Amino acid sequence: MTSNLSFLNVLCPLHAVIGLDGKITQAGPTLVKLFPSQDPVGQAFLDCFAITRPQGISDARQLRAFCGKPFHLRPRQGPSVGLKGVIVQYPVGDVGMIFNLSFGISAVDAVQTFALSSADFAPTDLTLDMLYLIEAKSAVMAASRRLNERLLEARTQAEKQAVTDALTGVENRRGLQQFMSRLIARRAHFAILHADLDHFKKVNDTLGHDAGDLVLQNATHIMLDELRDRDLVARIGGDEFILVIESGATLEDGQRIGQRLIDRFAGMAIFGEHSLSVGCSIGAVLSRQIDPPTLVDLLKAADIALYASKEAGRGLLTMYDPLDHGAVPAQQALDGGRPIAKPAV
Repeated sequence: MTSNLSFLNVLCPLHAVIGLDGKITQAGPTLVKLFPSQDPVGQAFLDCFAITRPQGISDARQLRAFCGKPFHLRPRQGPSVGLKGVIVQYPVGDVGMIFNLSFGISAVDAVQTFALSSADFAPTDLTLDMLYLIEAKSAVMAASRRLNERLLEARTQAEKQAVTDALTGVENRRGLQQFMSRLIARRAHFAILHADLDHFKKVNDTLGHDAGDLVLQNATHIMLDELRDRDLVARIGGDEFILVIESGATLEDGQRIGQRLIDRFAGMAIFGEHSLSVGCSIGAVLSRQIDPPTLVDLLKAADIALYASKEAGRGLLTMYDPLDHGAVPAQQALDGGRPIAKPAV
């Protein structure tokens, strides 16, 4: 006589009833889902499952010898998932043994692999509570990760804004200081060009600050266009800019780039009710002209050279002369000439 064991489908949906011949005579609804390509009922239990612990079990008789003891096993076909189980004898009718299984720590993988739901677990199975906790933790971790990403993005934006000039989008004085400090720390050779727009105040006074802002933005585009990506343009206030040329800059580099800027700025004009032109004066210094190079001394030297350009008539490029803290026209500096101006230091 075959006993009616359908109640096991509710109490332990991941179970197998094994007949005296070692074949599965009843499989719980969850166990059936582990074998999507075949029905385990009618199959030999050991053909469906590989027992990993204890080892050496090869027939039903050996299974019965381990009744009441824990087993570790996995399906032989389909997706691999680790299972734990215990087997008990059932001496009624032709029922040989009842094998009750659980996923243990593999429950999360099993739920995802076999698309299991709460109906696939016994109502009293604590796995459900564990899954809810895992899901809640995952949701909290995901929310925390998104929050951290937003905070990191906000921090990055804040740091960028802290070193960026709002009008032109280039570095501000703080960004310039950080950039030059890094160059000085690694003892790099570089050139500094201190550029000041000529007649800029007349644009603001005549056409207004909107026109002045447009001039500053156009001037920035020209400077960026003349430099390489690794060089730097910084607006340090008003119509004053600092250009830093990296990688072993020479007098010739400073003279060539500075003169191109002056030539391009000479073509900048504002046309409206009044026709105004904007030029550029530049003072330049090489980092190796100051020993030891410091941020303050380099900017001071570039300012001395710029002052000399202004005094000599504007629209000029003047190089700093370290011999007596003066300045000399760019071409004259290349020829070894002496300073044309020596502002007070």
